[in-house]
Amino acid sequence: MEYKKATYDEILINNIHKFKLGQSYESYKFMGCHIDKKNKGVSFTVWAPNAKEVYLVGDFNNWNNTSHPMINIGNSGVWNIFSKDIKEGDTYKYNVVGCDGISRLKADPYAFFSEIRPNTASIIYDLEKYKWNDEKWQSKKVSENSSKIPINIYEVHLGSWKRKWNGDFFSYEELYEMIEYVKEMGYTHIEIMPITEHPLDESWGYQAVGYYSSSSRYGTPNEFKAFIDKCHENEIGVIVDFAYSHFCKDDHGLYKFDGSPQFEYKDPLKAENIGWGTAHFDLGKPEVNSFLISNAIYWFNEFHVDGIRVDAVSSMLYLDYDIGQWKPNKYGGRENLEAIDFLKKFNEIIYKYTKNPIIIAEESTSWSMVTGPTYKGALGFTYKWNMGWMNDTLKYMEMDPIYRKYHHELITFSFMYAFSENFILPLSHDEVVHGKKSLLDKMPGDAWQKLAGLRTLYAYYMIHPGKKLLFMGSEFGQNLEWRYAYGLEWELLELEPHISMKQYVKELNNIYKNEKALYEIDNSYDGFDFIDPHNNEQSVVVLMRKGKKSEDFIIAVINFTPVVHYDYKIGVPYAGTYEEVFNSDNKAYGGSGQTMDDSELFAKYEKWHNKDYHITIKVPPLGATFIKGKNININKFEIHKEEKILIGGKNEKIGIMNREEIIKSKENSIKKQEL
Repeated sequence: MEYKKATYDEILINNIHKFKLGQSYESYKFMGCHIDKKNKGVSFTVWAPNAKEVYLVGDFNNWNNTSHPMINIGNSGVWNIFSKDIKEGDTYKYNVVGCDGISRLKADPYAFFSEIRPNTASIIYDLEKYKWNDEKWQSKKVSENSSKIPINIYEVHLGSWKRKWNGDFFSYEELYEMIEYVKEMGYTHIEIMPITEHPLDESWGYQAVGYYSSSSRYGTPNEFKAFIDKCHENEIGVIVDFAYSHFCKDDHGLYKFDGSPQFEYKDPLKAENIGWGTAHFDLGKPEVNSFLISNAIYWFNEFHVDGIRVDAVSSMLYLDYDIGQWKPNKYGGRENLEAIDFLKKFNEIIYKYTKNPIIIAEESTSWSMVTGPTYKGALGFTYKWNMGWMNDTLKYMEMDPIYRKYHHELITFSFMYAFSENFILPLSHDEVVHGKKSLLDKMPGDAWQKLAGLRTLYAYYMIHPGKKLLFMGSEFGQNLEWRYAYGLEWELLELEPHISMKQYVKELNNIYKNEKALYEIDNSYDGFDFIDPHNNEQSVVVLMRKGKKSEDFIIAVINFTPVVHYDYKIGVPYAGTYEEVFNSDNKAYGGSGQTMDDSELFAKYEKWHNKDYHITIKVPPLGATFIKGKNININKFEIHKEEKILIGGKNEKIGIMNREEIIKSKENSIKKQEL
């Protein structure tokens, strides 16, 4: 039997049908502008369901509003034109004559490239010219479970990491310097604040126009691909931030695209985000589903990003979120039912169409089951920012240490829910802007105490369960809060305190990467033990992180006051000797030097903190010490140097014996094993 080969029109009609059903997950492959090399022309396709007429305008027709009419394919509301008198690099827009009879010049919602602001036209661009070189990275990523590996994210705003002397932006190529810096500092990922095209610098990209267009502020889309390729060459993953909850209302954008509420809700109580002056996407509309889900797939598959962060998920989930007057759902609740369905579908499709993606939710409420598979009732995200941890921790750290004992629960409560979701601990841009001060400036006390407090915060953050995220500049103790229009205070790295802070964070990052106990069991109490959460009087906490192997563990003792504690007893799990492997008060980091140097710490057989053994240490002021087993005995006996103290194995319940009894007991144990 012979089959008739489908024509281009038939394929397009089928794609349009799926698009209108909300089932076109790679709609960018036929919507928007595409160079047809075979037929030597360019095809343009745009969705404008309520438009009376649509025309293509641009350089090629001297911006004549009516010379290039588009065809409404099958009265579907999807308009198309093919032209041979257009070339790559030409700028264009759509003249959309709306249902209200008003003509509006609109940028292409699916444009791959855009003019640099304040200009607003779309640019014809060939994405296929770029040839990727990251096969090794992609192969490695497919085989990895992100929950079992270290994820330490450096969050950046490309426009203000560094600025040129005349105020110009660094290009994507010039930002290769950042990749080298991130690698040298020991981070595993870069998270880029929204890279999609946006008209207003002050929005930092969170009020987008070109969802498929990487910002022309820094170069071309293929130059951005090369930047990501370079990250992968240096074994750095790339996460990109997106705002799928809302969009800006600029005239050339999505708002009232065909004269009607096309991308936004028809109901004004749901359409308007009063707090942000933006419009909400109608997440119940099938075509909007196709547009947004395809957008995520586009960035994963065409730009090889390793993860996305979805901004302001709470504003999607709740009908009353920062909106003023609102209507309850059909059950009388405040939940946005179609948004819940959309997010589940969004995450399911991304996992189906991409390779081992990381999908992060910025969700600031107590909504349960944000992370986890949708078949178990969750929303389907890979990770969620732990906003509760961030708020409690910073509130605690901003207090004068003398008052911290009255608010001890702020530093311990997060462990009660630390494994309820797959969390990322964010010390993000949101915490160092709008008068909130830099992380360093949040710390109380004199200059030395501020630096010591920041080191303590970072040690606590690193030992706490959850993946990590730190905003740029915080790693060297930026003095000023973040200013989007200026570069970071790199000149501070000529001063010893900031050089030391940078070195401290670098070494802390490398400990995190190299110690399995700090990341291998990140989502279960199996990887955690709160040895002593109760010492509020001295504001000291003792906790242990554990890996899969019994010998993989780190004990952290964190002191949130400027008082040194000598001969401080802490419970330990095993017999043997221990050593201090990291101390935030080391003079190399700008500390006072209250360290234990190379002293061996001998475990004594005496219960303490619900452990069979304990060691005695010196606890640094406003600091943290990390302890590891050096020569420990997990499943066998060993005689302590003080001959009459038996260092027992795991779970052993025996007391003090003389030397002969110990040897006899050990011999009997060996004989039993041989039998």
